[in-house]
Amino acid sequence: MLLNTDLHGQIIGRKMTCTEFIDNLSELNDGENFPREVLKSLYQAIKSYPLEWALDDEGEDANSVKAGVGERGEMPSTLSVGGSGGVVATSKGFFDVPSSQPAIEYKKGYVMRKSCIEPNGKKTPLGKRGWKMFYCTLRDLVLYLHKDEHGFRKSQLSDNLHNAIRIHHSLATKATDYTKKQHVFRLETADQAEYLFQTSDSKELQSWIDTINFVCASFSAQPLPGAVGSQKKFQRPLLPCSHTKLNLREQLQDHEDMVHRLEAELEQHRSHVPERGAKSLTLQNFKEKDAYLHHELKRYKTYAYLLKSRISQFPEMEGSLVESSIGEAADEDENQSPTNNRYSYRAAIYAREPDIG
Repeated sequence: MLLNTDLHGQIIGRKMTCTEFIDNLSELNDGENFPREVLKSLYQAIKSYPLEWALDDEGEDANSVKAGVGERGEMPSTLSVGGSGGVVATSKGFFDVPSSQPAIEYKKGYVMRKSCIEPNGKKTPLGKRGWKMFYCTLRDLVLYLHKDEHGFRKSQLSDNLHNAIRIHHSLATKATDYTKKQHVFRLETADQAEYLFQTSDSKELQSWIDTINFVCASFSAQPLPGAVGSQKKFQRPLLPCSHTKLNLREQLQDHEDMVHRLEAELEQHRSHVPERGAKSLTLQNFKEKDAYLHHELKRYKTYAYLLKSRISQFPEMEGSLVESSIGEAADEDENQSPTNNRYSYRAAIYAREPDIG
């Protein structure tokens, strides 16, 4: 944000150079330097595509400032840095280029996906809401969606990242309000996107929900304190996509502390309901913040419950708890089912009439 202000602020004369930007961040990565090529890419991205500012007044034109868009209002399809460990910008934001170190794989299998809401809370266009089948692989904090099981073998980065979904600080829940199809769960991500996923049966449904939420609970880094400012418009805080540096017990304690803080904040927020006749913007901001706090409270309660349950099952395990417990569960499922990832549930999908909406 400081770089964005420096490069695009109207009252600043001399702009920060790329070299100065890199020097200012020296030794801030736990005493080490961030990858130089990553910082160069970040500098050029923010220089070319300014971040959006929140607008206070209801009458201001929100379209006058765009975050990272071109002349047609679209994100650049590619903005890459060569080599492993770099950054690629897609229409869904920036993605780390997979490094040479193998990622941990927690779950995989065929699913049907429906996009409902785009990042930043905009509804998905009607022509892009249809159900599509993907081979879904959960690696670290990313869901990779490929056409088949051989997606990673093609060594095509753009294919890997085009349909990838970051799941840091995400929440998966049963889509009980969606009745057109069976065995569907909803995935709400940190960037306000929302997806529906259909699985083969109730067992797979619960497995995907538990695995996604447990990985999110275990690895999502602690959010930064909310910004303090004079703006009236409610602004959702940014949630870090990096991995936490806490062990599981510390992570559980942090989640429980967050539950207490959110409960207190929600109670305080609801004690100051806008008066009758208040401006529409005031009412809208109140509703948005109320919905946000309610969702965050639900998310952190889910995280705390899952970590507490898993730690009680494996009290002697600490650092390797996530890898071993999920890995063992996956191995057991594969041993019980000879078709494992090829397990077909087309009957469950196509037994009902296709969903057009």
